[in-house]
Amino acid sequence: MPKVKPVPDNMHTVTPHLICAGAADAIEFYKKAFNAVEEMRLPAPNGRLMHAMIRIEGSAVMLVDEMPEWGAFGPKSLKGSSVTIHICVPDADTFFSRAVAAGAKVVMPLADMFWGDRYGKIEDPFGHHWSIATHQRDPSPAEIAAAMAKL
Repeated sequence: MPKVKPVPDNMHTVTPHLICAGAADAIEFYKKAFNAVEEMRLPAPNGRLMHAMIRIEGSAVMLVDEMPEWGAFGPKSLKGSSVTIHICVPDADTFFSRAVAAGAKVVMPLADMFWGDRYGKIEDPFGHHWSIATHQRDPSPAEIAAAMAKL
C-alpha cells in the first residue's frame, strides 16, 4: 500500500482558509482581482459553500461560506479582521491596480518601503485584508534600522 504524504505536493504547510459572507461571490472577485484559479467547490444542499479552493500565484486559499451555527463568521460580521494575507508577486503595481479595478479598497497605497519591497495594502469586498509586494532590493539590517529610525 503506498504511503500518503502528510503534506500533499500541491499544498504548503500553511494555507489561509477564508470565511466569507458569499464565498461564491468571493471566488469570482478573486478570479478578477488576483487572477485566481478555481480548483474545487463543494456546495451544501442549501446552496452555501461547505468548502472551496482557489490558487493565487500558485498558492492555495480555501474558502467557506459563513455558518453562524458553527461559529464561522467573516470579517464583515465581526466588524473587521486582525489578519492580513501577504502576496509576493513579480509586479505589485499591476497586481494592485487589477485588484482595485475589481472592487478592492486601498488601505495603504503602493510605495517603495525601507525594507526593500514595493508594498501596499487593500481590503477586499468581503472584509479580508491583503498586502501586496514585490521585493526590489536587499538592504542590510543596519540600513533598515537607520531608515526606520528616520520615520
